[in-house]
Amino acid sequence: FHQACSPFIQAARCYARPVRRKRKEIPSHLDDLPPTMIKKDYANVPIIDSVDDVVKRLLSLEMASQKEKMKIKIQQLVEKVRRSPSDNGSFEVQVAILTAKIRTYEEHLQRHPKDKSNRRRMLMAIDRRRKLLAYLRRVRFDTFENTCKQLNIQYSPPPAYSRRITKRWLVKKAFCLKVFQEAQKLKAPERLKQRRERQERARAAREEAARCEG
Repeated sequence: FHQACSPFIQAARCYARPVRRKRKEIPSHLDDLPPTMIKKDYANVPIIDSVDDVVKRLLSLEMASQKEKMKIKIQQLVEKVRRSPSDNGSFEVQVAILTAKIRTYEEHLQRHPKDKSNRRRMLMAIDRRRKLLAYLRRVRFDTFENTCKQLNIQYSPPPAYSRRITKRWLVKKAFCLKVFQEAQKLKAPERLKQRRERQERARAAREEAARCEG
């Protein structure tokens, strides 16, 4: 037997249900792309301006996927730092591509902080970009500065390596020095013998040369 509950009890049950939290809107680095921009694969087609508005809308970024938008964003970043129109593999271009990927990973991890696989990929991309920037900073500093400025990257050099001095480390160092000194003492007679043999051979060679001249 099922007894229908009163409207007051039903209202109380609905009121007691947990309220779903609204997802926080996370700004994306792809928001500056206008929705009317044509996709990369169709931007250079000659008849794109004469097609119907519905078709143009389907080929625009309004209906594009994340992958299509990433292509446009990478192309924009590469255009800022490339050396020439045919430059597709310089260090600056690689830094631009990695920057776009890193920012995409950061946005994804803000929504899904437990995604360890993409976090590992992001850390690998950051490490790769840091090495490329360190090389540019060492070899072509003006290019390094321009790349960081155009891509809005804040580069901080790694800290100098410093080892913590402990009692165990001091004892180990003293022991290694003692072993090295004892090894040098054992090798001293052999080295003295080899040096005397070289001197004897050099003296014999000089005497032979003087005899031949005489």
